[in-house]
Amino acid sequence: MMPKRHRVAAVEYSWKPAAATGMGSLPYQDRDEAARIVLDELTDFPHIPELPRRGAGSGIVGRSAALLVDLHVDLQPSGWRLVDRSGADERAARSALRADLDALEIAAYGFEGPLKIQVAGPMTLAASLERTRGDKALADHGARKDIAESLAEGVAAHVAEIGSRVPGASVVVQLDEPSLPAVLAARIPTISGFGRLRAVHASEAETLIGAVIAAAGAPVVVHCCAADVPSDLIRKAGAVAVALDAGLLDDASLGELAAAVDAGLALWPGVVPASTPATPPTDRELAQRVSGLWRRLDQDPGRMAPRTVVTPVCGLAGADEPWTRRAYALARSTARAFADIVALEQ
Repeated sequence: MMPKRHRVAAVEYSWKPAAATGMGSLPYQDRDEAARIVLDELTDFPHIPELPRRGAGSGIVGRSAALLVDLHVDLQPSGWRLVDRSGADERAARSALRADLDALEIAAYGFEGPLKIQVAGPMTLAASLERTRGDKALADHGARKDIAESLAEGVAAHVAEIGSRVPGASVVVQLDEPSLPAVLAARIPTISGFGRLRAVHASEAETLIGAVIAAAGAPVVVHCCAADVPSDLIRKAGAVAVALDAGLLDDASLGELAAAVDAGLALWPGVVPASTPATPPTDRELAQRVSGLWRRLDQDPGRMAPRTVVTPVCGLAGADEPWTRRAYALARSTARAFADIVALEQ
């Protein structure tokens, strides 16, 4: 019996149907090499490389904190902390980001098409930053709101800068929210490690994420490679797509995702392994997984091709360098194989 087909409103996306991209982080230390690899391997949908091996200021938290406006951070043994004024750690993180953008600008000279940037979302940032005195910023409603508002302003400026550096780019923003399910379920540990912070209500999380999305001035995809991705919240916050690890979908999250997709959300299925597997899958096998996922969501894979972007299951910071290139090539060929499969089915 054929699955039920749903009709959804047509939306124009800046990426091509059945595209492929990466999640952001890479295992390199040479920013020029990283930028060249991304532009060479992901020709239709490259992204700004994130290089956490270069130091804390180049990781997801330090890099995103460097975008905050009128909020300042420094680095402690326990992690990044909100402080009253800018210091050496914050300046170093900002300098590293500028250098990464310089490398990208050179590698992307003459590029035209979608270009993705990655920023930690407001809930993950609040769950990661410590207050000057007390627990993590997540524990304080006012701190959560301040971080979201500051981040919204910083992301808008970041998008504008990318547009000026790479004039032919159509910027797409990826909000990384790996901590979002834990924030909603009261699973974030206190700074002592002996307790858990109170859950943030879904309506507040939606509002704060939505504030960043509304300010971005570009399409926003929310990425979460944890289990229990709240796809309906993400859709209601204004994201055009959700990026997730397809292997973590259980029956409950699949049902919620089906409803969100039916309401218009695009899907970036993470299917390419993030580290070298014992037996690497073929692009045909992964393309069949993508097609099968759309069918499990009661959608026609061919009609969903414009809303499909194939990715690794998560960032590649922990991969070895040979697999990084191979993973990106596999994502690209998987997207092509998926396009071929749905074309044959039409």
